Amino acid sequence: MTLAKPDSLLIDTPHALPADEVLRQLHSDPEGLSLDEAQRRLVQVGPNRLPTPAKDGLLKRFFKHFHDILIYILIAAAGITALLGHWIDTGVILGVVIINAIIGFIQEGKAEDALEGIRKMLSQNAQARRNGQWVEIQADSLVPGDVVRLRSGDRVPADLRLIETINLRIEESALTGESVPADKNADPVEAGAGVGDRFGMAFSGTMVAAGRGVGVVTSTGPHTELGRINRMIAEVQTLQTPLTREMAEFGKILSLVIVALAILMLVIGLTLHDFPLAQLILAAISFAVAAIPEGLPAILTITLALGVQRMAQRNAITRKLTAIETLGSVTVVCSDKTGTLTQNEMTVRHIVTRSGDYAVEGTGYRPQGQVTLKGIPVQLAQDAHLRAVLEVAAVANDTEVAEKDGQWRVTGEPTEGALRTLALKMNFDASAHERHDSIPFESANKFMATLNSRPAGGRAILLKGAPDRLLDRCMHELGADGQTAPLNRRFWEERIDALSAQGLRVLAAAARETHDQKNALSLGDLEEDMIFLGLMGIIDPPRPEAIAAIQSCHGAGIRVKMITGDHAGTARAIGLEMGLGKGGTLKVISGAEIEAASDEELQQIAQDCDIFARTSPEHKLRLVKALQARGEVVAMTGDGVNDAPALKRADVGVAMGIKGTEATKEAADVVLADDNFSSIERAIEEGRTIYDNLKKAILFSLPTNGAQGLVMLAAVVFGLTLPLTPVQILWVNMVVAVTLALALGFEPAEPGVMQRPPRKPGGSIMDRAMLLRLLMVSLLIGAATIAIFEFELAQGVPEDVARTMAVTTLVIAQTFYLFNARFLTESSLRMDLLLTNRAALIAVGLLVLLQLGFVYLPFMNLWFGTTALALHHWLLALGIGMVVFLLIEAEKAWTRHRHAASPLKAS
Repeated sequence: MTLAKPDSLLIDTPHALPADEVLRQLHSDPEGLSLDEAQRRLVQVGPNRLPTPAKDGLLKRFFKHFHDILIYILIAAAGITALLGHWIDTGVILGVVIINAIIGFIQEGKAEDALEGIRKMLSQNAQARRNGQWVEIQADSLVPGDVVRLRSGDRVPADLRLIETINLRIEESALTGESVPADKNADPVEAGAGVGDRFGMAFSGTMVAAGRGVGVVTSTGPHTELGRINRMIAEVQTLQTPLTREMAEFGKILSLVIVALAILMLVIGLTLHDFPLAQLILAAISFAVAAIPEGLPAILTITLALGVQRMAQRNAITRKLTAIETLGSVTVVCSDKTGTLTQNEMTVRHIVTRSGDYAVEGTGYRPQGQVTLKGIPVQLAQDAHLRAVLEVAAVANDTEVAEKDGQWRVTGEPTEGALRTLALKMNFDASAHERHDSIPFESANKFMATLNSRPAGGRAILLKGAPDRLLDRCMHELGADGQTAPLNRRFWEERIDALSAQGLRVLAAAARETHDQKNALSLGDLEEDMIFLGLMGIIDPPRPEAIAAIQSCHGAGIRVKMITGDHAGTARAIGLEMGLGKGGTLKVISGAEIEAASDEELQQIAQDCDIFARTSPEHKLRLVKALQARGEVVAMTGDGVNDAPALKRADVGVAMGIKGTEATKEAADVVLADDNFSSIERAIEEGRTIYDNLKKAILFSLPTNGAQGLVMLAAVVFGLTLPLTPVQILWVNMVVAVTLALALGFEPAEPGVMQRPPRKPGGSIMDRAMLLRLLMVSLLIGAATIAIFEFELAQGVPEDVARTMAVTTLVIAQTFYLFNARFLTESSLRMDLLLTNRAALIAVGLLVLLQLGFVYLPFMNLWFGTTALALHHWLLALGIGMVVFLLIEAEKAWTRHRHAASPLKAS
C-alpha cells in the first residue's frame, strides 16, 4: 500500500529543485518553523517514525502446524476411533499429531523482525530551528518544513534537502551500497537521478562522516527513503522453499492414494468377505495410519536441525530450518559487492611515479604487505619518489588507523585510512611533521592541503586530492632522475585513465617547499607552482577467499551475479577480478537500464548478465523476481538495508553478521558470523549434504509405511485376520522409524557433492530409482510380515503372540535395511564403512532396548496388545532381516552395473 502525504507538504522530486524553491513549496524559510506551526503539521502528517507491523499471535503460529492434509487424515482417524470406543488408539494418534505440531512450533524460529531492524536505524534526537532558535528535539516530532542541522557523527533524522554544506560527507553504504562516503552539496540534480546520485539530499538513517550541513525536512517516517524500503519489506511475499513445495506435492498425492485404497478396502470387505462394518472401519483406519508417514515431519525437522548445528560451527547461523536445505538447491547466488564480495576496507593497490609503477601488497587496514617495483621490494630510504608520495599521503591526513580487539579499524575517512595504512606498511613516521595550518577537503575544491615543518628542517606545503585539480595547479613534476622537470600532463592523464579503467579511485599527490615563516595557509598559496609527485590507486579489494568460493560455485553449476549500488567502472573491475567475466568483455547493466526494461526483457537480462551496477532496492528486488520467474532458485546476500527487500524475497537470504545492518540480518534466513562469502559456498555444500540425507531418510522411512499398508490391504482383500493393530502400527512408525532414520542425518557428504549440477528446480523428491527401491522394499518386508503372522497362527499360537512376532519382524527387517539406506548405490558390505557413522550404531542399540521393552514390559503389553516372545522367535526374525539386507544389496549391485550412476545425481 502506498501512503500519501498531505498535498500541501508533498514534493515529488526535491533533489531536482533549488533549495529556496523547496523551502517555498514547504511554506518554510531558513529560520525554520514556529512551535505552533510545527505542532499543527505534526497532527497533519503524523510522527516521524515507521509503523509497527501486525504479527501472528501465539495460538495462530501453533495451530498452523496442523494445516497439512496428512495431519487432517490422522485427526479424522482419531475421531472415528473415538466414536468406536477405541480410546487408547485415539489417544496415541492425537499424541502423535500434537507432538509433531510442538516440534514444528519450537523449530520454527523467531518471527521476522526486519521492520524492527529498520526502526532501530532511526535517529532519536535532532537539532532543529524552532522560533528562530536552534533546539534539540525528539526526532519523531520532526515535520516537513523543519530546518535541521547536521554535524560529524550525527545520524540523519529525516529526509532533508540540503541548504548549506561545509565539507559535508555522508556514509550511505547501508542505503546505496557505495563503498565510500558521498560528498554532499546544495545543488539540484536531474529529476531521474538515483538515490546515490542525489548529492543535495541527506537521507534518514544514514551517518554524517565529516563536515557540517543544514537542510529542510522534505519527508518523515513512512514517506522517507528508509520508509519506502520498510514498505517494500512488508509487502514482499516470501516463497515456499523447494523442499516444502516438493513435500506438499508429495503429501497431496500420497493422501489421495491412501483415501482411495481405504475406500477400496471397505468395498472389498463388504462385498467379497461380508466383514462386520465396525471391523472394516477399524481395518481401514489401521491402513490409513499404517500408510501415513506421520514420523516423517519429525525426521525432516531433526535432520535439518542437525545441519543447522553443523553450519553454526562453520560460521553460518541459520534462522529458519528449511533455509539450509534451500541453499543446497540454489542455482543462482546474487551478491552485494561492498562488504560481501569485498572487504569494505579501502586499500591502496597502485602507486605511479616517474620512476615506475609500484604494486602494494596486503588488503584492508591491517598494515601488512610490501611495496614492490617490478617485483622487487622497495626500501623507503632508497626511493625518493615513493618517499615523497608517502609524505603527502601520511602527513596531509586527519584519519587514524589502530588495532582494537584484534581488528584494525579506521577513525575518520576510509580513503584517508587507506593512505595511513600504506604509510604504516612502509614504517613512515608522520608524527615528526609539525602541522602549522591546513585547508580541509571541500567538495568544491576536491583537495586537502597542509603546511608542515619537516623533521630534517624546512617547511613544505603538501597537497593531495583529485588528479585533475592538482594537475591544474602544477607546472612541474618530480622527474625520473629525482630532479624537477616540466609537467608532462599527457603522461599523467594516460596513467589516470588506466587506473580508473581498473575501477580504482585515483588520488594525486603534490608538494612544494616554502621559505615563508607564516603559520597560515590559504588557497592563494596553492596557486603558485606545485610539483606533481605521483598517483595512488585505491579500491575496496575483493576478499581472496571469495574468489575461490565463486570458482567452487561455478564448478557446482551455480551462477554468481553481483548486484551493487556502486559505479559501473568499479563494479566491472571487481567483477573481472572475482572471475565473473571472461577476458574483459564483461557487460555491466546499470540501474537505468533495469528501470527501462519490461518484466519480460528483465528476465532475459537477468539470465544473460552477471554484473548490475548503480542499483536501487527496487532494482535488486526486480532482479530476484525475474530470476525466480525463469525457474531459478535464488540466494541473495547483502549487508545494507537496501538489500533487505531482495533478501526477504529470495529463496534464501544471506546477511553479513559483522557489518550487516540489523534490518538485513532480520530479513535474512542465514547470517554469516564471519562476513565471509566463502561461508556461503560451504553452506551450499552443507545444504546439498542435508538434502542427500533427507532423501536417504525418506527412502528409509517410506518402505515401513508401504510394508504396513500392504499388510493391512492384503489382509482385507484375502479375508485374513489383521496382522497389526493401529497402535502397533504407530509404534513402528513413530518410535522405530524415527529412531533409525535420525541416524541418517549424521551421514557425511557424498563424494563430489560440489562437482555436480544443482538438482532441477520443480522436480520431485521421489525420482524413479527411489520409487523402484520403495516398491521392492515394501513388498519384501510386507510379504515377510504377513508370512510370519500366518505361519505363527498355523502353529496354533494366540493372536497376540503372532502380532508381536509380526511387529518384531517389521522392526528387525527395518534395522537391517538401515544399513542398506546409508549408501544409496554403493555397497554396504564393507567393514571399513561400518563404523563411519556412530549414530547408526547408537540408534540400533537404542532400538533394541525399546523393542525389548515393547515385548516384555507389562505396561507396554497392556497398551499395545503384545506379549513375550521365545528365543526362536527372535532368531527367525533376524534371519528374515538378513535375507532382506542381502536382496537389497543385490539390487544395488545390479543398479551399479546397469547405470553406473547415483540416484542422487539423477535428481
